[in-house]
Amino acid sequence: MGPSNQLSAEPSGRCLRAVRFFTGDMRRCGQWVKRQVLIIQLLDGVLRGTAQVMFVSNPVSGLLILTGLFLQNPWWALNSLLGAFVSTVSALLLRLNREAIFAGLHGYNGTLVGMLMAAFSSKGNWYWWLLFPNVFMSMLCPVVSSALSSIMSKWDLPVFTLPFNILTCLHIAATGTAHPYFPEVKIQPKVHLHHNDSLANLSIPQVDEYLAFFFVLFFVFLQLFLSVPVGVGQVFGCDSPWTACLVLLALLLCSPAICLHALLGSAAGLCTGLALAAPHEDVYSGLWGYNSALSCIAIGGVFYGLTWQTHILSLICALFCAYVTSATSKLMSVLALPACTWPFCLSTLIFLLLSSENPAICRPPLSAVSYPEENQHYLRQLRMSEKALNVVLHQFECGCCDVHVFCLYNRIKQEQNSYLSDRFQIMEVNKTSLFSTTMNYGAPQGSVLGPTLSSRTKLNGHEKRLTLRYRGV
Repeated sequence: MGPSNQLSAEPSGRCLRAVRFFTGDMRRCGQWVKRQVLIIQLLDGVLRGTAQVMFVSNPVSGLLILTGLFLQNPWWALNSLLGAFVSTVSALLLRLNREAIFAGLHGYNGTLVGMLMAAFSSKGNWYWWLLFPNVFMSMLCPVVSSALSSIMSKWDLPVFTLPFNILTCLHIAATGTAHPYFPEVKIQPKVHLHHNDSLANLSIPQVDEYLAFFFVLFFVFLQLFLSVPVGVGQVFGCDSPWTACLVLLALLLCSPAICLHALLGSAAGLCTGLALAAPHEDVYSGLWGYNSALSCIAIGGVFYGLTWQTHILSLICALFCAYVTSATSKLMSVLALPACTWPFCLSTLIFLLLSSENPAICRPPLSAVSYPEENQHYLRQLRMSEKALNVVLHQFECGCCDVHVFCLYNRIKQEQNSYLSDRFQIMEVNKTSLFSTTMNYGAPQGSVLGPTLSSRTKLNGHEKRLTLRYRGV
């Protein structure tokens, strides 16, 4: 490569590195923020909490989403920002896990609580008294989330937006439409869901029949096309196409796979709504898309490794979620309550409890869950570690004398390999880099954890010993 080619390659390489810095979960930015003052850490945590509504831990994505919320309604956006801040501070005061707090995992429920409390208030915009119940409900988000997590962690399941659903429905049910200070909008029971709103009933100018037909067709397809991205924006209660575009841009910045599955899930919900003869205004406004979009994202690469099998599974989950949306909307409207994201939580939890022996349908541990591309890297490392572990155990069973115990220890400690550390308990460590070793593989009498893998060496008259106990798979 000549000097001119090298000079032209350097700026492009810098641009590529700069773009990569803002993609994914911005891990380097998170490491830098940890060394800063608490205010900067809180700002980063609030922005990540805003983005975590869409399973994204990226502060720039959170900033883009927040910009979209201000475009939709500044008062709603202010309430969502306050909710994210209060819930994050509340989690800090409760001394919950700091890693989870500054990853935004205790901020996203507060974001939704603040946003939807403002959206469902019949007092309109800039009713400042609403900030008091907003602060109180957002403060309770980490409490409810921690309580639910202690139960659901037994099955290694996330709490999703269950705290938001519980607290929002609690507030709306407690206040109602006739409350003197915090009245809510009236939610009519959806007794007759299937209205006769076919295309024939649209008011069309009295012009040539063919022109009218193409006009109606163009109008319908335009509405359906816009309802797909709007369905993604409806996760935040927004029906503006501009807000939806900023939300999709935020998802694309973090993970193209998340952005794709959000669109596919919203489209699946739209098609199901049309198949169930839902009112066209509900379909066009994206109300049939947001729960399916969240379900499709969760199954399609976030909580499962992304393969073509899980991709199809995510589409099935999105269709199932749309059916649950139809049923839940009817049931909740009888109680004058919104469906919120109950359909998403119920349908996705059902699919996460799926027991399959198909190796392509693999669910990483909840502690290792990240965006789909990072999950793919983790699962690839997991498979490599499993192969290496099988080789080690096979050689022990054959009675081979080697240095594999120390190699195994190095992999557990240096690579921080959770797959191996979950299966081996380090009983005794006295490590050296220069050794000759003999090994002992066998199950001690009375051992309930499994066989021990031991290695000894003598160096300058001093014995070095390492013992690992195999827990089993």
